[in-house]
Amino acid sequence: MNNIPKWLDWAQKLSALSQSGLAFSKNPFEIERYREIRRIAEQMMAEYSGEPVDMIQNLLDQQKGYATPKLDVRGVVFRDNKILMVKELADGGWTLPGGFIDVGEPPSRAVEREVWEESGYLVKAVKLLAVYDRNQHGHTPYIFHLYKLFIRCEWLGGQPTDSIETTGADFFAEDSHPPLSIARFTEEELHRMFEHLHQPDLPTDFD
Repeated sequence: MNNIPKWLDWAQKLSALSQSGLAFSKNPFEIERYREIRRIAEQMMAEYSGEPVDMIQNLLDQQKGYATPKLDVRGVVFRDNKILMVKELADGGWTLPGGFIDVGEPPSRAVEREVWEESGYLVKAVKLLAVYDRNQHGHTPYIFHLYKLFIRCEWLGGQPTDSIETTGADFFAEDSHPPLSIARFTEEELHRMFEHLHQPDLPTDFD
């Protein structure tokens, strides 16, 4: 079930429609209409989010070509029936180590890199556990539409370290964990990852 605010759902769709239209349109009248559609999306996002419209414009200016969801990858690492999480400096909540996949980077390499950069642990990606539409799983609103890839990783070694975005890497039991960074990782997702731990033959989740 899509649980993002209606205004954000509409604004995301208008922004995507405008971006794709501007990527392929040649007719100057159509180009101007798509630009106006984007201005409407920018005003909606600024009005309801409370963020400055120029900040919204700068973010959307960076998006080119046919509009598709962004890809966020999260490393699911267990030790002694506990899951690895890191503390986000942005909001003080805890989440699985991860972030955007870079262009030209396979998902397996992306998640191994993100876990290393954010926690200090070396891991090997072994199984795709879930592909979730961020809008469907209780996260706080975000300007862009994301798909979240949860990848099970084997722990190889290393020492906990901080990064420019995170601090305090540690392992937590399912029923004893700190407050979560809901923008990145929800209670529902946490419990589902432990279900995958206890039932390793479960198929990959999607949607």
